[in-house]
Amino acid sequence: MKARLMNGAGNKFVLADARARAGFLGLSRNTVRAWAHALHFDQLLVLEHSDSADAFMRIWNADGDEVGACGNGTRAAGWFLMEESGKPAVSIGTASGLLQAVRAGALTVSVDMGKPRLDWQDIPLARDMDTVALDYVAEAGGVRIERPGAVSMGNPHAVFFVSDVETLPIARLGPEVEYDPLFPERVNAGFAQIYDETHIRLRVWERGAGITAACGTGACAALVAAHRRGLADRSASVMADGGELHVEWRVTDDHVILTGPVEDEGEVDLALEI
Repeated sequence: MKARLMNGAGNKFVLADARARAGFLGLSRNTVRAWAHALHFDQLLVLEHSDSADAFMRIWNADGDEVGACGNGTRAAGWFLMEESGKPAVSIGTASGLLQAVRAGALTVSVDMGKPRLDWQDIPLARDMDTVALDYVAEAGGVRIERPGAVSMGNPHAVFFVSDVETLPIARLGPEVEYDPLFPERVNAGFAQIYDETHIRLRVWERGAGITAACGTGACAALVAAHRRGLADRSASVMADGGELHVEWRVTDDHVILTGPVEDEGEVDLALEI
């Protein structure tokens, strides 16, 4: 199976092309985890044939769990499909719905991530709660953080607003939040520092991957959560460890648009038997 090592603002993926294979590609958790350990990626992306889109994309986190959404991964897959076809835009089917990716520069791609899901049952949460500011506290390493905003971008996010993201013990706070019973499907934990209404500094503990250099759906969730709290405009630059992403929450259709860089690091070999 042909595969490429790619990244979006430092968020690392292996993108495998299984469109020529007949039927469903079954991968065990152990296989995905072994590949992640060997190749040091955050997510595995597998393209499959689709009758209704340019491709269907399945997504696994590094821990071997299959998930429904990956913003930077969709941008990387979009770039791959546009390079292959010469098209300026492509459609990608996912478990969370059909997404549209468009070329925004030589190595820059925008993807329409659709509408954010904001009801407590859509996140999902274990109980009814106002998702603008959850009645929730996390403590680790002598640090207490509270009242995160909750957003689903096809995967669940809890976004905490902090005064200094660089000093937070995220490696300790992240697992506390991810596995809290409030989040029955676990959760991505975002830690956002608002520089001003159009600039956000973000670090993310990703469900099943740990601290990553960037998180596309996390950047979308941070902008949405910040705007709902009156902390940011509907359009902002989100600065991750690995690079800068731009997020716009459009007024016209309520869709969230994610834009950022893509890098192709070359071909890798995936053996199906590990």
